[in-house]
This record gives sequence, structure tokens and C-alpha cells, in this order.
Amino acid sequence: MALEHLLSRTGQGDASAFAELYERMATRLFGVCLRMLRDRNEAEEVLQEVFVAVWRRARDFDAARAAATTWLITLARNKAIDRLRHHRARVPLASIDLDTLGDERPGPPAAAEASQEFRRLQRCLDALDPKHRRSIREAFFSGNTYKELAERCQVPVGTMKSWIRRALAQLRTCLEA
Repeated sequence: MALEHLLSRTGQGDASAFAELYERMATRLFGVCLRMLRDRNEAEEVLQEVFVAVWRRARDFDAARAAATTWLITLARNKAIDRLRHHRARVPLASIDLDTLGDERPGPPAAAEASQEFRRLQRCLDALDPKHRRSIREAFFSGNTYKELAERCQVPVGTMKSWIRRALAQLRTCLEA
């Protein structure tokens, strides 16, 4: 069953759909949280917060605006950033290999779909200017603020915001093509 359908059913209060969604995505989302927080206990707590938010907000999911995986990873990323900011923790910048975010291997149909989505995303990321691609990855997977990214790249904050906004628009166009 597609993740979009599971989110829709979860939004209608279907506990079995929520359980299946958890089973299929928990490892990947835990990987996002752990990569950003660098602490297993913190990542577990944030993962719990993510799935509480999914249960409460699944009805807000709009497949026309984002893929289910994107929506879920963004939710996890935002919760992890909230935790980082709350604790004022400093996470060292690390290169993130998107292939290693999840530990569990999906079944053949899900693996084919995920592999195809990943290849599309990677192709679209590769089409970006290298400095824009790096800024996107650092902002979305390491939780860096515009100010931190601007300082690191030695550009004004407004320039960094423009880079990221343009890169996201290019990604959206590429992914929708």
C-alpha cells in the first residue's frame, strides 16, 4: 500500500494504517533524527514526537504538494531542529549519505519505488550548482540556520536565503517533470 494512502487513512483515525506507516518509516525517520542529533536517546524521543505529530496532522498531508516520504522526513527534520535549538546543541557539519538514512531493507515493490524516487532526487540535486546543493543539504539535513550557512559561505544572509529558495524551486520543477 502506498505511503500516501496510509497517511490518508491515518488522517481518518485508522490505527492499523498508522501502525503500518510506523513499521515502514520508523527506521528511516530515526536515521534522520540520529544523524542530526548525534544522541540515540534524543533521537528516540524526537522520533516519538514525530509520530505523535503524524497521528495528529496526517489529515493535513497533501499529496499534490509533496511526496509522503518528503512530508515525513521534513516533519522529522523540523522536530530534530526544534530539539537542537532547545538544547542549543552544536552539531558538527557532516556530509550525509542519503542512502544510509534507513537501516531496514524494504520489500521489492517498496525498494523499487524508493530507489526510483532516490535516483530522481539525486539527479535533480546533481543538476544544482554545487554551492546551492551543499547549502540545501546542510540546511535540511544538518539543521543549520540561514545565518550559519551564510557565515560559512561568507555571503550575506539574504543571498543565502535566495540561493536556498531558488534551489528549492529548481528541485520542485525537476521533480515534477
